[in-house]
Amino acid sequence: MLLEFYGQECPHCKRMDSLVERLEQEAGVKFEKYEVWHNDENAQKMAQYNKGLCGGVPFFLNTETNSYICGEAPYDDFKKIALK
Repeated sequence: MLLEFYGQECPHCKRMDSLVERLEQEAGVKFEKYEVWHNDENAQKMAQYNKGLCGGVPFFLNTETNSYICGEAPYDDFKKIALK
């Protein structure tokens, strides 16, 4: 399962949107997306998965491999964690 935790007004998150869309289209994967700045339930969910890995958003996690990315990343790095 691929998870994306983001903040609605987060500029780093917005810059990653196009990479998420591209990867979903090219690889046929789907991210479960959780907005955490305005949704306490989603923020708690992020805390459960985060476990000190990232200090903020965007936070991307592959729950099968525990691969993750904190913040912005190049497409190739992003693709690696998603398709491992």
